[in-house]
Amino acid sequence: MKRIILLVLFIFTFYNVKAQQLKIGGFVIADGAANKATVQLTALKRTAFTDSLGKFTFNELQAGTHYLKISVLGFKTFTLKVDLKSDTILSPIQLESLDERLNEVVISGTQKEVNRLESPVPVEIYTAKFFKKNPTPSIFEALQNVNGVRPQLNCNICNTGDIHINGLEGPYTMVLIDGMPIVSSLSTVYGLSGIPNALVERIEVVKGPASSLYGSEAVGGLINIITKKVQNASLFSADFMATGYAEYNADLGFKVNVNNKVSFLTGVNYFKYGNKIDHNHDGFTDVTLQDRISIFQKWNIARKENRLFSIAARYLYEDRWGGEMNWNKSFRGGDQVYGESIYTKRVELIGNYQLPIKEKMFLAFSLTNHDQDSRYGSTSYIAKQQIAFSQLTWDKKIGINDLLFGAAFRYTYYDDNTPATASNDITNQKNAPENTFLPGLFVQNEITLNKAHALLGGLRYDYNSVHGHIFTPRLAYKWSINDKNIIRLNAGTGFRVVNIFTEDHAALTGARDIVINNKLKPERTYNANLNFLKKIYLKDGSFLGLDLSAFYTYFNNRIIGDFDTNPNQIIYDNLNGYAVSKGLTANIDMAFSSGLKLTVGATYQDVGFVENGIKQNQILTEKFSGTWAVSYKITKLNLGIDYTGNIYSPMRLPLLGDLDPRRAFSPTWSIQNIQLTYDGLKGIEIYGGIKNLLNFTPNKGTPFIIARANDPFDKNVQFRPDGQVIPTPSNPYGLTFDPNYVYAPNQGIRGFLGIRLNIK
Repeated sequence: MKRIILLVLFIFTFYNVKAQQLKIGGFVIADGAANKATVQLTALKRTAFTDSLGKFTFNELQAGTHYLKISVLGFKTFTLKVDLKSDTILSPIQLESLDERLNEVVISGTQKEVNRLESPVPVEIYTAKFFKKNPTPSIFEALQNVNGVRPQLNCNICNTGDIHINGLEGPYTMVLIDGMPIVSSLSTVYGLSGIPNALVERIEVVKGPASSLYGSEAVGGLINIITKKVQNASLFSADFMATGYAEYNADLGFKVNVNNKVSFLTGVNYFKYGNKIDHNHDGFTDVTLQDRISIFQKWNIARKENRLFSIAARYLYEDRWGGEMNWNKSFRGGDQVYGESIYTKRVELIGNYQLPIKEKMFLAFSLTNHDQDSRYGSTSYIAKQQIAFSQLTWDKKIGINDLLFGAAFRYTYYDDNTPATASNDITNQKNAPENTFLPGLFVQNEITLNKAHALLGGLRYDYNSVHGHIFTPRLAYKWSINDKNIIRLNAGTGFRVVNIFTEDHAALTGARDIVINNKLKPERTYNANLNFLKKIYLKDGSFLGLDLSAFYTYFNNRIIGDFDTNPNQIIYDNLNGYAVSKGLTANIDMAFSSGLKLTVGATYQDVGFVENGIKQNQILTEKFSGTWAVSYKITKLNLGIDYTGNIYSPMRLPLLGDLDPRRAFSPTWSIQNIQLTYDGLKGIEIYGGIKNLLNFTPNKGTPFIIARANDPFDKNVQFRPDGQVIPTPSNPYGLTFDPNYVYAPNQGIRGFLGIRLNIK
């Protein structure tokens, strides 16, 4: 009997010991830092270090649930749950860099693919992941969380807008898609809202002069929207979102591999908002109603030696209107019920082809066609714009010289029914449409003086068929003090031809007469930007990144709309003086080893003009603005939390006269949002939250937003012979109808809920 008991005890002990001999192994991938990873079994307080190949192993473990914590200096700490039942070799563990945006490859600064840290031109990168922190149906709205960049609404009724960079208005910002300058003039006002987020891989922002590479419109800076690479896209993706305002947005994407060389990506975006809301009780819609569809397709053709060949096309149709609550399409263009109705049709084609030669040469091209059919009350604005662009670049390295040669050609056809083309009817054969030819040559040389110093010089020559010769030089200097401290200095000039009716929505509403005193001369600018970048790695594995800049832009021949001299007119003329935009901007990125991530931005700017020795601040331009995004992932719950927001200091607003009772300056205002995201299901994310937590709307604290909303056609307004309004008992403030008193969105607090599907 003793022997049997001993045998049983031996067998029990053997199996018990064996049960404790399980092991966990794996590999850590951390961009060259794999052999520095610390791996901890948190409950057992056991620690291992990866070897030179990134390998680690834990032996003599019991079956059950274990939590692994992997950390590397400069990378986000990763926690992994392991249900151990037998010896386990984990899939490779990819760590996320805490300063991931600094290590991205960028192209916008120099038109070459280069690591962001190595670029002599400061470039800010915002990935698709960043914009998911506050989901929106278009790029225009998404940019509200980018420091120094402000989407500016220009009309309370149709909600069209443009994008300001460092206080400079929309026409000074060049918007590119895959490096192609196809978003300009008409589309700067009417096409931005039609670019869906689902197409975006990342957005690159260059603040300051970029005219020597991209042409005359890149005076204040540029925004380059990089679309998804076909080879990196998912087989299928979908994103559906709805808000408490009854806004509905759907994004669908799918990839097809035709064969081993040809594949294409298709994306479809549909946005619908058909809910009439008048919370401020002025009889007008608070938010423009929209029905928009965008279809995008991008092809990638694999070639020998990995040479590039991609081609993409997009079609956009949008029907938007705002106005009196009882408006419908039967009133379109009439003077009975006021409405602003805009039909937009837009087609874009983009291509990039690397020539089949030893030299690194690329031929890029784009074609766009933009049709606009609009009614602002009884005022019609019907316009057509076509742009053809091509550019040949040659990238050549000779010793310490990294050269880029380029030849570009741009043709623009523009026709409308305004005085811009000297016609009363776009269908009239006597139209005088604008045909502008803009050939150009540019050269850029980046000289690597040594490991710490690099110098970039560039010169662009363009010939505008209307305005003649244009020279835009550029100079940049980069001093890498070490791998954690970099100083950049950029300077250049700009040249811009103004087209009032395609760039300034206020000129189209019919609320004011347009007066152009003289033949408008092109604007010229001189720009400088000083940037300092610092990386700090803390002992606990956290990361702090500082990006500080000072900017200065001086204008000659600045063209500014005068809203003040006569309340019934907008007077356009070249400034008899000069204008200046200057300021400071700072971005701070903090990523803690705990997983908490914080991005904060602040901009101080002084934007104004001096005429006849008197300085005025630019209208609708804030002195201070700030943005933030706070993110944290509760790994055990598969729950992400994002808190985003912005804040703006007061800005001068367009009043209609001394009797106008509305505020001359906006209050300090802020839009804040919170979002929860659950990703515990494979390939599925469920997200939801609240937008505009503070429920801020611009009507608070002012008697009205739209002047004379009760008489939008000014039928009961009396005028003096000089055009000035006569105050009457029914019009005691002497006002005319005007919807341009706008500085912030009219949407109040609202919830949102969405779901994302992703099949790789």
